[in-house]
Amino acid sequence: MSRIPALAAAFAPHAELAGELLPHAFAAEDGSHDASHLIRVWKNALRIQAEEGGDIRQLAAAVLLHDCVSVEKNSPLRAEASRLAAEKASAVLGDLGWSPADISSVAHAILTHSFSANLAPETLEAGILQDADRLDAIGMVGAARCFYIAGRMGSGLYDPLDPLAEERPPDDKAFAIDHFETKLFRLSGGFQTGAGRRLALEREARLRSVLAMMLDEI
Repeated sequence: MSRIPALAAAFAPHAELAGELLPHAFAAEDGSHDASHLIRVWKNALRIQAEEGGDIRQLAAAVLLHDCVSVEKNSPLRAEASRLAAEKASAVLGDLGWSPADISSVAHAILTHSFSANLAPETLEAGILQDADRLDAIGMVGAARCFYIAGRMGSGLYDPLDPLAEERPPDDKAFAIDHFETKLFRLSGGFQTGAGRRLALEREARLRSVLAMMLDEI
């Protein structure tokens, strides 16, 4: 039996929309960008939207489709992933009869959510999606995802001679915890909403605790 109806229920109050979009939401088997990631991003988006406002239907579509095209982290095309996802999402929503204005808003949110794309959100919905997605990259879950991706890419956990890259250039393609400093600890300073910034500071503190505990055990 398909799991889609059960998964769709997690996207209330837009479970019906989720049922329509989930078949288009995944492009590859990737445990860091799977249904659990979408559900966590949706919960983050709901928390932010409750304080900041924004069109919740557009947010639901943007969350569900923001990773609908998969480009590996080590691919030279990585910066194009959000553009490709925005194009696919536009086609999917067009087939469902969404208005051009709503499609454009969702596509913009997807286009600008990615760190790799380096594009600034220009709407509240886009800012919320970016914040909600980045919250899942920091904190305890962010640490777990970082190590999971490092394993998929064939990276080591850390440099045994210089874990904190104090006497070498950091290399997050070779060592997982180098990614904490090269990217993850830099995310909290770029959040778009007040609610997102507050949550980001809480999660960054957790991420720093994970690193401190790991260094203590090393």
